[in-house]
Amino acid sequence: MPAPLETPARDITPDAPARDITIDTKVVEAVLSTRGAHLRHWRLKKYSDNAGQRVDLVPQNLPAGAARPFMLRVEDQAVSERLNTAGFERSGPGRDRIDATRAPTTVTFDFADASGLRARKTFVFTPESYVIQFSADVRLDDRQLNPAVVWGPGLGDTTVVNRYLQAAEGIVHRAGRVERLDTGDLAQQPAQEGPFRYGGVDDHYFLAAIVGPQVPARLEYEAVTPAAPSGETAATLVGYTARFAQPPSAAQFFFGPKDFDVLQAADTELVRVINFGIFSWLAVPLLKALKWIDQYVGNYGWSIIILTVLINVAMFPLRHKSVVSMRRMQELQPEVKAIQDRYAKLKSTDPETQKMRVELMNLYRERGVNPASGCIPMVLTMPVLFAFYALLSQAIEIRGAPFVWWIKDLSVGDPLYIWPIFMGVTMLVQQRMTPATGTDPMQQKMMMMMPIMFTVMGLWMPSGLVIYWSASNVLAIAQQVATNRLIGPTKVKTVRPAAERRVKQAGSGRTDAAARADDSGGGGTARR
Repeated sequence: MPAPLETPARDITPDAPARDITIDTKVVEAVLSTRGAHLRHWRLKKYSDNAGQRVDLVPQNLPAGAARPFMLRVEDQAVSERLNTAGFERSGPGRDRIDATRAPTTVTFDFADASGLRARKTFVFTPESYVIQFSADVRLDDRQLNPAVVWGPGLGDTTVVNRYLQAAEGIVHRAGRVERLDTGDLAQQPAQEGPFRYGGVDDHYFLAAIVGPQVPARLEYEAVTPAAPSGETAATLVGYTARFAQPPSAAQFFFGPKDFDVLQAADTELVRVINFGIFSWLAVPLLKALKWIDQYVGNYGWSIIILTVLINVAMFPLRHKSVVSMRRMQELQPEVKAIQDRYAKLKSTDPETQKMRVELMNLYRERGVNPASGCIPMVLTMPVLFAFYALLSQAIEIRGAPFVWWIKDLSVGDPLYIWPIFMGVTMLVQQRMTPATGTDPMQQKMMMMMPIMFTVMGLWMPSGLVIYWSASNVLAIAQQVATNRLIGPTKVKTVRPAAERRVKQAGSGRTDAAARADDSGGGGTARR
């Protein structure tokens, strides 16, 4: 026979006045209600919302009766309703406010009524952790029930749609893989079973999940769209219910920011909830470098610029080599065009066009130029650029971080649009300075449209990204100037038209080989 609860609570009627119990740790202010012993607020002390208030990860714009974190659900709906609306008694230190900033603190809530229903909920808070340890013991007469733990819709840090922020979605770590489940996936398959390393809900910057070594559980998801402020589009929230094989005992729930160091302290695999994409292997070292610089600078805007400078200095040899290669290709363009003009009337399927390709390859080989050498160095730098982009798109460190003057939050767009316009101007200057290598005129026009496109996109991009891109463009321009001074001005070969060469050939008796030498630049003159 199951053992009875150690200290049965007296019968408290459901209409007894509810009280809020506030637990203060160093990182959160948690508010639990004696009505159902569920979580009403989870306010993060280190993060603020747009109004300057502490971020509350429990949504407050839900309709009355909506599920809340740590509510319980059993097979009998009436019993579930009773558990979630009954008044509980609290035992533990303090009265209505508990100080948990010095040592782990246990808070216990008990309930019992005349029908034989008894319940105990136990919460353990740790001073510097976002992990809550939770146990539930529910009994009806002599029978122990196995309640599911309900986690209401979340997360509460954003209530309106933002195209640049990840919406709430399900996330599970199963069989060594992280699976992300958007609302479309959850509509098709709302239940996920495992053992899970962790599982729950996340959005762009925050996470609510069960964590632990291979927790056998069934997660049942549900999407909810609450009311939105007038003129705004409501963001869809995602809630879940966790069903364990045994009654929850010392279950670990992480409820906090997707900060790399915080996640790593809770579980080394938990860092993978930060969606750096395929460049995570490079984004993580860059993030650590950014945080290290910020320790000394104290401003993430300047830290981004300093790290951008260091990255561009490291990439200068590759960029220099790329520009030199493109310059050599640019100098060959008149000779390349002369060869192409001789075969201009041939169809692409004509076998004679193979001779053109052979002549072009011979020209490149004689001049020691590789057509791909201008692209390869730049391709090698692309992973760094994409990793930095992924880093600044996801890092919670820049959320709410000010830069200077009008930039109050690096994670949102520039309210005055100054940085996006500056970024577009620097892109335009950089493109005009880049050596042309025979690009099709239509492609050149399309390339010149890119600064306009990026400027428009930058109007809504996080300002931290725009500052990074602008700084990178300025440094690329400076490197281009330095390279131009090192290699000198462009030397362009003048190649006479084919008709002119044929007239001269007929008058001087020159051979076909000599004429071909003219085509390859042998008879040209250098001009600056």
